Amino acid sequence: MFDVDGTLADTNHLHVVCWWEAFRQAGHRVAMHHIHRSVGLAGQDLVEHVLGDDRDTAQDGAIKDAHKALYATYSDRLPAFDQAGDLLRALAGDGWTVVLASSAGGSELAALRRAIDADDAISAVAGADDVAEGKPAPEPVEHALELAGVPADRAVFVGDTVWDMQAASRAGVRCVALLCGGIPRTALEAAGAAAVFDDPADLLARISTAPFAELLEPSGR
Repeated sequence: MFDVDGTLADTNHLHVVCWWEAFRQAGHRVAMHHIHRSVGLAGQDLVEHVLGDDRDTAQDGAIKDAHKALYATYSDRLPAFDQAGDLLRALAGDGWTVVLASSAGGSELAALRRAIDADDAISAVAGADDVAEGKPAPEPVEHALELAGVPADRAVFVGDTVWDMQAASRAGVRCVALLCGGIPRTALEAAGAAAVFDDPADLLARISTAPFAELLEPSGR
């Protein structure tokens, strides 16, 4: 199971800039590093996390709509990380069922899939529109497990944020973290990552070596 933003696609910083501008338009001065640590949450949860419970909630919808509109301007040129598609195809070719579990949905998720260009390797997709609660709740990972048709102890989740690690851990799934989303190794390990790699290319290059070989040993699926 794979997260998409920041894991397979180099989009976290695009999200940061678009959220920053959306907050600015609503009259909020928010530090970009605070937004960065919140990327990976569902839109409503991100607004709550950044602005707090004492905010004017009447602005929430406008802020989310502004982010969506700003981010959509990049939809035709979202960059996938190097070898992201190759990684998914390698796993699928080795007999693994590849499922995307993303906080994105609708046209945004469709644009990300076009950027990755590996639909031939993807068996199913669990998007934001498919669950009631986003990460760090376990529901997105649990739904991905249902789509894959496997129990938690026969799956591995790959993501780039603490929210990914927490969601997978709460679902009882082993976690692998990538650093390409910009979150520090220590934070990812503290949130439950059993192994950490630089990016999809690094993971692909080391897919048959420890510790990843132990986590993804086909005979143990």
